[in-house]
Amino acid sequence: MSTSTSGGWAQLRQQARSLETQTDTLFHKYSQFSSSTLIPPEPSEEERKCEVEISDLLSRRESLISQLARLLDSELNQSALKQNNLERHREILAEHRKEFQRLKNAIKETRDKANLLGTVRADIEQYRSQNPAAAEAEYMLDERRRIDNSHNIADSVLSQAYAVNENFGIQRETLANVQRRIVGAASQVPGINSLIGRIGAKRRRDGIILAVFIAFCFLMLLYFR
Repeated sequence: MSTSTSGGWAQLRQQARSLETQTDTLFHKYSQFSSSTLIPPEPSEEERKCEVEISDLLSRRESLISQLARLLDSELNQSALKQNNLERHREILAEHRKEFQRLKNAIKETRDKANLLGTVRADIEQYRSQNPAAAEAEYMLDERRRIDNSHNIADSVLSQAYAVNENFGIQRETLANVQRRIVGAASQVPGINSLIGRIGAKRRRDGIILAVFIAFCFLMLLYFR
């Protein structure tokens, strides 16, 4: 009797674990209906089928847990391990029932929002078709808002350009002041002007020598060509 009970317990536990895995897989599939961006106004055939399959799995698991409980009650020396296993299956079943209800509510909420939005759009379109003057006025207001936004962007760009230009002017004035100070300081140093003049004269002389040399090379190139 004990061997028969143990064999039946093992088989039922294996079935329960298998159904739990199947439930997790269906939950993943079922949750995609709530995250769909184009959820239909009414549940699709696939959605209904998935929901029925989950409900069926939960019912079968509850039946298996009841069988496991009866087997455990029939044992003279009840195993603490089996009792823990039974409680764990009950906990997982309770969690899956809560998750199933949460997913159903999420899908319903998503569908209600989509239907409400579709109804509002339909009412707007109907109002526009029945009131062409109002539709035209709304269109003109939209165009005015877009033009105002363009003007605001252009004003912002121009303000930035003016700020940059002003910054450049300040920098030019700063550099001019620095240059004036350097020239003023240099003029106060004895002999600095004559030194600068000699340097300039040397640069002009070197430039003349280089120009003569280049001209001579050019003439020689033409002569021997």
